[in-house]
Amino acid sequence: MQFITYYPSAASYMSDTSRSLIAALLFACLLLGSVWATLGGGLPPADFTVINESEIKSVDPALISGQPEGRIAYAIFEGLVRNDPKTLEPIPGVAARWEISENRLTYTFYLRNDARWSNGEPVTAHDFAYSWRRFLDPRTAAEYAYQAWYIKNAHNYSLGGSGIEPDDPVEVELNLSPDAKNTLRGKILHGKLVRILPRNDDERDFIVEIGGKQITYRPTDDSEAADYDPPQGVAWCRQVLLDFREVGIEVLDDLTLQVTLENPTPYFLGLLGFYPLFPVNQRCLETYGAPDWTKSRNIVTNGAYTIAFRRIRDRIRLVKNKYYWNRENVRLEVVDVLAVESLTTALNLYLTGKADWISNVPPPAMRELIREDPPRNDLNPAPYLSSYYYLINTLREPLNDVRIRRALSMALDREEITSSLLPAGEPVSLSLVPPGIEGYQMQTADAENIEEARRLFAEAGYPEGHGFPRLEILTNTQETHLAIAELIRKQWQRALGITVKTRNEEWGAYQTSLRQGKYDIARRGWISDYTDPNTFLDMFISHSEQNSTGWSNAKYDQLVENARQEVDPEKRFRLLEKAERILLDELPLIPIYTYVSKNMVKPYVRGFYNNVQDEHYIWAMWIDHSTEGSNEFMRSGP
Repeated sequence: MQFITYYPSAASYMSDTSRSLIAALLFACLLLGSVWATLGGGLPPADFTVINESEIKSVDPALISGQPEGRIAYAIFEGLVRNDPKTLEPIPGVAARWEISENRLTYTFYLRNDARWSNGEPVTAHDFAYSWRRFLDPRTAAEYAYQAWYIKNAHNYSLGGSGIEPDDPVEVELNLSPDAKNTLRGKILHGKLVRILPRNDDERDFIVEIGGKQITYRPTDDSEAADYDPPQGVAWCRQVLLDFREVGIEVLDDLTLQVTLENPTPYFLGLLGFYPLFPVNQRCLETYGAPDWTKSRNIVTNGAYTIAFRRIRDRIRLVKNKYYWNRENVRLEVVDVLAVESLTTALNLYLTGKADWISNVPPPAMRELIREDPPRNDLNPAPYLSSYYYLINTLREPLNDVRIRRALSMALDREEITSSLLPAGEPVSLSLVPPGIEGYQMQTADAENIEEARRLFAEAGYPEGHGFPRLEILTNTQETHLAIAELIRKQWQRALGITVKTRNEEWGAYQTSLRQGKYDIARRGWISDYTDPNTFLDMFISHSEQNSTGWSNAKYDQLVENARQEVDPEKRFRLLEKAERILLDELPLIPIYTYVSKNMVKPYVRGFYNNVQDEHYIWAMWIDHSTEGSNEFMRSGP
């Protein structure tokens, strides 16, 4: 629902005045009082209300991949470590302490004995082993699975049948009834892989020796296994993959987990505070199946909050988890997370006191808000480790031609984009890795050069755009993304003589289109998961679930892998710089700008800090109406 529609041109951004803007917003307030109260259904008020920018797709830590879902995941789940809300340095979470071996390969985590699930059951090392195995299981199809590849043999395990070779110890997962819950594993048989027999395309049979007997297994789905007998001499199975006991995840006892890495990884602890590696409750998953286990009436969580209810296109209400180990330091009892895609609606709700925190502000309003005198005490824009760019589907002609991709990048006027549409001071970008990582030397793509872009188009067979097929830009539904896409459409049409259309989809459909490669060009944003260039660069290795562009480069993959193994920090960065150089020469993506945080936070909110990842944790916040002066948000910077 949207009460005021802002979709102005660049010129109109420049001509808006504070008086007309505020008048429009006050008009919206007349509507908000009744309309949003109706959506709230007469609920008791929450202690704290935050605007999420879209309807979330899931709260399953293994499957989510966006900021809106992440905000909720950080509230309802907790990993071995948490991130300090100000510095983002790892601090104890479910693990009360840990030890790291001298060679930096083995981490031993000692779980606190008072960590509990929201049903009162203890959180154990077995929960993490179960959750991480599920996260790596190729059947889960987790986009972030590569984040666990630092663990010994985790990469090979996640590749399933493609990650094993003859003589490897393997596990064979047998089929279940098609009616079985989709979160249940079939019976596991352990053996040794003898031989792989290619059949056609990607299909293979696996000869496995189990108990001295060789059996030929053919992977298939549960329905086929139930409906049809296998060919003579063949046995059905779900999958054959590396024996999970070979993966560097070992439960030493109920409260001790040992993790062995492939190579020393300086940011490994930081990764453990990232939601894909949070635990899930095995009994809950196997009782209800997916996605039903995530419904509010079923879900079992281990974080500071649990879900009281969810209303689609309205809100998720969080309530404090009475079993959470640190519950005495969780100050907000009830939190509402509103699903509001319209930035204008979000701002209206904030200005009328119906929200305490919004994470984004519509550009025309931002332009006026940052000019207010005296300065506002609830707005503190700050750059952070992030990148806004367009993905290019290199599997589609003529986008498979690097000359076309370079021309599209050089035909962009990034200064016009940022100056006219992004008034918070977003810096233009010609790189994927943003500035701010000490010791890393920035790599850049070619700057704007219309003449060279036209020459490349002509060289590729499209002089002045003649014969070039119509391109489509995919964005998710949000005013800023739509406005940027529209301006880029005009820039490309003006500079290259090509026809470009735009397509926008709601968040869930947009994520699906990205994952399935159903786009020509798609807007994408990335915020660092940890303070290292690798968080940006490993997205584009050939087997990354985040790489939907179809682009693959063996030398790039090797450089990123070599950096993963390099223990010398300076040498690591030199390898990653070479990798980014390849990426920016071949351009499966077009860098556009670096994000600037645009949070608005009420002055009475405490425990909210600006930081380098624009990551903010509800469990750390509280309300204090008695304190005068600026809060932590206004006093902090990344």
